[in-house]
Amino acid sequence: MREAGCVSFVSSGPGDPELLTVRAVKRLQAAEVVLYDDLSSGPILDLSPDSADLISVGKRAGRASARQDDINRLLVNHARTGARVVRLKSGDAGMFGRLEEEIAALDAAGIGYEVIPGVTAPVAAAAAAGIPLTRRLTARRVQFVTGHEITGTLPGDLNWAALADPHAVTAVYMARATFPDFAGRLISHGLSPAAPAILAVGVSTPAETLFRGTIGEIAESCRANSRSTAPTLILYGALAGDAPRRSR
Repeated sequence: MREAGCVSFVSSGPGDPELLTVRAVKRLQAAEVVLYDDLSSGPILDLSPDSADLISVGKRAGRASARQDDINRLLVNHARTGARVVRLKSGDAGMFGRLEEEIAALDAAGIGYEVIPGVTAPVAAAAAAGIPLTRRLTARRVQFVTGHEITGTLPGDLNWAALADPHAVTAVYMARATFPDFAGRLISHGLSPAAPAILAVGVSTPAETLFRGTIGEIAESCRANSRSTAPTLILYGALAGDAPRRSR
């Protein structure tokens, strides 16, 4: 038996294989076991060898998902065989991806790891919309926040004063179902319902759709499509430009 190997946490980015880092591609091409998220499947998995053992461990709201304890156990057990293990995570591995829980399991088992960063969804969404996330004088701060608890409800401990800051750009992950309530909280804390916003769906994939409107309009769109399971990100605040609304 080979000595216990190192687990590579590989960030797959928002979905387009061409946005992977060179290091991420190298790790995938050398992998013997790949534990992958749902949003990292498709053409990105094609970069792994035909001989690799591909294991789906994705978590999606409203769907049957792998338990985190089971994912941790799989990582440890495969690494102990000496296999080259890749944990393929969507976006950037460190952004709302339960990375710390998986690292803790490896640490407890005495198994080494590396974290390979990647393009996260807000950066890809802003690029797709043709706008910067920061602007001199008017948008000096960018904040990332999740739109739902592990129960699927709106988090109860968010800093609404900070999130309602009109001079920041805020990216809200996993918020389609909760954004109508989220927007209501923003408005009650002083943000104008006419504040600009972008609803980004399937960023960097063939199904990419962008809609630019106000937070009020985006909230209504989310309310009308609350059952959709497509990966969704919302940007709002001090967004640059007056580009027309569009989808593609």
